[in-house]
Amino acid sequence: MAVSTEAIGKRYPPVTYAVGREKIREYAAAVGETNPLYFDVEAAGAAGYADVVAPPMFVVVYAGGAIAPALFDPDVGIDFANMLHAGQEFAWGPVVVAGDEVTTTTAVKDISERSGLRFYEFETDSHNQRGETVCTGLWRQIVRGTES
Repeated sequence: MAVSTEAIGKRYPPVTYAVGREKIREYAAAVGETNPLYFDVEAAGAAGYADVVAPPMFVVVYAGGAIAPALFDPDVGIDFANMLHAGQEFAWGPVVVAGDEVTTTTAVKDISERSGLRFYEFETDSHNQRGETVCTGLWRQIVRGTES
C-alpha cells in the first residue's frame, strides 16, 4: 500500500506541562545526572536560576504529551508493531526550571517511503509561560515492512 502524505502539515492542539521540582529530580536521577543544578535549589539559585534546572533531554517529558496524538493519529497511519525510533534533533532556548509551564505544539513535518520503509518526521515547538521558545524538536520514526 502506498504511503499517504495527506497528514503532512497537520497540527495538533497545544499541550501544557507544569514542570515540577520533584519530576526534574526524578528524571535527572533516572538518567544518571549528577549536576547539582538539577537537584539543589540553593545551587540553582547561586547560578542565577529561580529553581532547579531541567536537564536538556527533559524535553521528552514536557513534549511527550504533545507528540503522542500525532503518533496515534489514524491519518498518520503508523504501524506500531513495526516502528523503530530513528532519532531526534533539538534546538534549545532558555533553560526550563521548576515552576515553568511549557506549552508544546506538534505538526507532521514529513511522511515518505523508500525501499519498503516508511519515514515519519514530527516537529515540536515548546514555549514557556513568558512566550520564550525553550525547545524546538524534530522527531523521527521508521516503520519496517511496508512493501506493497
